[in-house]
Amino acid sequence: MAVLKRRVPMHSLRYFLSMVGLFSKPGLLPSYARNPPGWSKLFLGTVCKGDFTHVIATKYQKGQKSQKKPSHLGPLDDSWQERLADVVTPLWRLSYEEQLKPVINGYRNKSTFSVNRGPDGNPKTVGYYLGTWRGGNIVCVQSNHLKNIPEKHSQVAQYYEIFLRQSPMEPCLVFHEGGYWRELIVRTNSQGHTMAIITLHPQKLSQEELRGQKEIVKEFFIKGPGAACDLTSLYFQESTMTRCSHQQSPFELLFGEPYIFEELLSLKIRISPDAFFQINTAGAEMLYRTVGELAGVNSDTILLDICCGTGVIGLSLAQHTSQVLGIELVEQAVEDARWTAAYNGITNSEFHTGRAEKILPGLLKSKEDGQSIVAVVNPARAGLHYKVVQAIRNCRAIRRLVFVSCKLHGETTRNVIELCCPPNPAKKLLGEPFLLQQAVPVDLFPHTPHCELVLLFSR
Repeated sequence: MAVLKRRVPMHSLRYFLSMVGLFSKPGLLPSYARNPPGWSKLFLGTVCKGDFTHVIATKYQKGQKSQKKPSHLGPLDDSWQERLADVVTPLWRLSYEEQLKPVINGYRNKSTFSVNRGPDGNPKTVGYYLGTWRGGNIVCVQSNHLKNIPEKHSQVAQYYEIFLRQSPMEPCLVFHEGGYWRELIVRTNSQGHTMAIITLHPQKLSQEELRGQKEIVKEFFIKGPGAACDLTSLYFQESTMTRCSHQQSPFELLFGEPYIFEELLSLKIRISPDAFFQINTAGAEMLYRTVGELAGVNSDTILLDICCGTGVIGLSLAQHTSQVLGIELVEQAVEDARWTAAYNGITNSEFHTGRAEKILPGLLKSKEDGQSIVAVVNPARAGLHYKVVQAIRNCRAIRRLVFVSCKLHGETTRNVIELCCPPNPAKKLLGEPFLLQQAVPVDLFPHTPHCELVLLFSR
């Protein structure tokens, strides 16, 4: 499976970043950034000497053109399916030669399906949402036609819908209005193994009643019609919130294997139901290879992997470094990382569970012994906590930073500005500023306007 990572010359990084919105919001940049005596030199550094790409610019332009907000009051062309495709995969009408070669279909290894009223009004419809909660016009549309969702995921969703429509228990559409059955998560690997996670709001069900529902859904997928899905494992989670971690409400294995495994960068990787793993496996391999190339680690380097998930980036580079230090909030993901390290014979890694803003400052203090540190950060869409940015900025041993971003707007933009701005005692940004040296987009999300962007900073 091919994955796009194309570089073409570009005369101005400012133009490149403006196309993804980094300079597009008035008032976002501080005054010294908008009217800089030395900001351009400080921020851009030697960046314009590198190779850049129009990939993200092109994808964003095309995505924005196709994302006109419909009223969601009824089908525009008698096809709810086309409308859902326009929202979830807005570039689906284009051949991927037009999008930016090549075509990649069914690439998602994880899909989350909602339960709500469909176009026909049936509240036990499993699919993706159109409309907004604020607008009160939510419609749930079956998603088996979407190009980015594998057939296996759609199959499990269809059988979950069959199960719901057979069940006398109502779905939970709005928490305070009652109902029980909620979303479905499906995870698959390249070997074809399938993990399904069913979420239920317990409301006031007794433990005995809950056990009964677990047995019913288990029988449906083992001996009933759902057996056609050939699940490797089925999990059940009671959840009274929109999202619950394993610590908040444990995932209960109803049958099958507790984990799925993936082969990536010569590693066997364990993946728990709660662990983050990039949704495009082939794309993730290209992404992590790019990170490795830019990181430039050697045997004298400590690699600091912040927001490390299952630890793949750090572990894939462990043989080239003196030590790998990983930080991750999700405990299950950290346990996966430790298992993966042990299974693959990696002995120079350690992983810490908790919030990066709490762990990182103390961890960096213990490592400031003159040894060079390369940091890799791969935060969620919300970006890095400001204390993490402070700790990185103020640690003199970190001379090189690789920042993987899935969303350059908002907090990530502020992260970049704070990494590169002149020293600012008021914000406790005391260390030497970083220079942005290179930017490489990697297309993990064909048929959509999104890309992962890998940024290399040094100082």
